Amino acid sequence: MPQITWLSADGTETSADVATGTNLMEAAVAAGVRGIHGDCGGALACATCHVATDLAWAERLGSPGIMEDEMLDMIDGERTPTSRLSCQILARAELDGLVLDVPGPA
Repeated sequence: MPQITWLSADGTETSADVATGTNLMEAAVAAGVRGIHGDCGGALACATCHVATDLAWAERLGSPGIMEDEMLDMIDGERTPTSRLSCQILARAELDGLVLDVPGPA
């Protein structure tokens, strides 16, 4: 079970062991991560689960799909080269130690 850490814009750090196959938006909401809302439930309709990470982790996560990429163009705040929607990232063993930044409001 990989351990994932979220760093919220207010400096809050939250870590959780996440069951393999769970999307990281659901894991963040369950862990009470500040700044992750998941209003659409992971349907790629809201982008309220925007996260970013460093380049090394971004390469492991892979590129966003077409619909995710389009939603990232509409986020409230700044999109970075490593931005992702956490609802589209599934926990897997090789993500153990992943650190995700949760951007604040624009």
